[in-house]
Amino acid sequence: MHLNLKTPNTLKKIKNALISVYNKNGLDEIINRLHQLNINIYSTGGTFDFIQRLGVPATTVESLTSYPSILGGRVKTLHPKVFGGILGRRDEEDDRQQMTEYEIPEIDLVIVDLYPFEETLASGANEQEIIEKIDIGGISLIRAAAKNYIDVLIVASCTYYDTLLRLLDTHEGASDLKDRKHFASHAFNVSSHYDTAIFKHFNDDEFTTFKQSVSDRKSLRYGENPHQKGYYFGNLDEVFEQLHGKKISYNNLIDLDAAVNLINEFEEPTFAILKHNNACGIASRESLISAWKDALASDPISAFGGVLITNRLVDVICAEEINKLFCEIILAPKYENNALEILKSKKNRIVLQMKAFDFPEVQFRSALNGVLVQEKDFKTEIVDDFKTVTIASPSKTEVEDLIFANKIVKHTKSNTIVLAKNKQLIATGVGQTSRVDALKQAIQKAELFGFELRGAVMASDAFLPFADSVKIAYKVGITAVVQPGGSVRDKDSIEYCNENKMSMVFTGVRHFKH
Repeated sequence: MHLNLKTPNTLKKIKNALISVYNKNGLDEIINRLHQLNINIYSTGGTFDFIQRLGVPATTVESLTSYPSILGGRVKTLHPKVFGGILGRRDEEDDRQQMTEYEIPEIDLVIVDLYPFEETLASGANEQEIIEKIDIGGISLIRAAAKNYIDVLIVASCTYYDTLLRLLDTHEGASDLKDRKHFASHAFNVSSHYDTAIFKHFNDDEFTTFKQSVSDRKSLRYGENPHQKGYYFGNLDEVFEQLHGKKISYNNLIDLDAAVNLINEFEEPTFAILKHNNACGIASRESLISAWKDALASDPISAFGGVLITNRLVDVICAEEINKLFCEIILAPKYENNALEILKSKKNRIVLQMKAFDFPEVQFRSALNGVLVQEKDFKTEIVDDFKTVTIASPSKTEVEDLIFANKIVKHTKSNTIVLAKNKQLIATGVGQTSRVDALKQAIQKAELFGFELRGAVMASDAFLPFADSVKIAYKVGITAVVQPGGSVRDKDSIEYCNENKMSMVFTGVRHFKH
């Protein structure tokens, strides 16, 4: 491919423009400005009719090609006189001679806005309607004009109309190489995003290849640390509404992701407090104020500056209590008006209102020189998944606490141990290199905050490799254990529990989180 990249950065006058757009909002300003600049306009179907209604002269593509729009509009611009005018290299003698011979006009500006494939898909349209919104001519025009950015300016979506207007005004109907390359970059972004959306619709296996394209970019204050740049790609407005507070940070978003995944495990009124993606306090109660007080009691030190989340409306009583604590964020499905005003009293506190949203079923993260992709962990064990492996069976209260603790352990960094009692998090051992260390850490924290561990339950994210964990648990009064099982030494743990009248259930499911 020949590219004269040494072309001086001089202005090129726009003489001829081709316009074929779906979204005509804001197009009238473009048309009128082109007309004022004496730029000839070629156009198709509905766009031509729109231009005519503005009283601006234009030429139909059919007049240029001597072919009508055929196949129900599927073929309009796919013709050598159109694409020759776009792809013809102005500095190549052979190209110029052929364009003269075949009476192909030089097209200097192409304006396209594609059929709304993603919007049609999201609307629940039937398959035939979706197929018809796969743009062929438009995407071809975009690629051709972007490829020949040395000579052609491409506007690939209506989002660039304002930018085009500024350019036309600045250069009085001309463009320079820097402009054209910038617009070409945007054009290839539009075309690749469009094709990715189509591929994902047709692809039956999410793990065949890794393709993601997200156009919405949000600049963050910084990344994980102040010396790192950070961005979020996605539409947060789909997930929650920010009612108050400062700009959300990179770390805030990671914490919010962890918080939402955790709270979605619970149906009864529940309050959770998270710090660095892990729950430091959580409780389920009949009343939300009780849930809040008991969640805070789990670890009032770590709660400082934490992320708060609940699955119920926050009332004035709760808001007054919450307001006594410095917290970064609170997220709830709804707030009483007066409660909201109380929470807004702290200038920088981020107050978010959750929306109903179906989150992706696939997770991915960068690793080394590639990307790791996996199914999301949707497995949440219920009582029917528990297999009692000891002589003693857990009581009804212990079963409820085991289910509660197991939900938390699923969302806590490995290696982890969770201690719970009466549907309240007593303590966690988080991110330790051994399970025994995690248990000792949890016990130490529980004792620090004055919790009575007698009658508490223990949950482990993975199997207990030796009997040492149940021995330590028994000595502090823990009476029931839930773990996946699967160690070659499971028998040792079971025998110790039987000797000391502890109950233990296996789930057969590991919940590592790294």
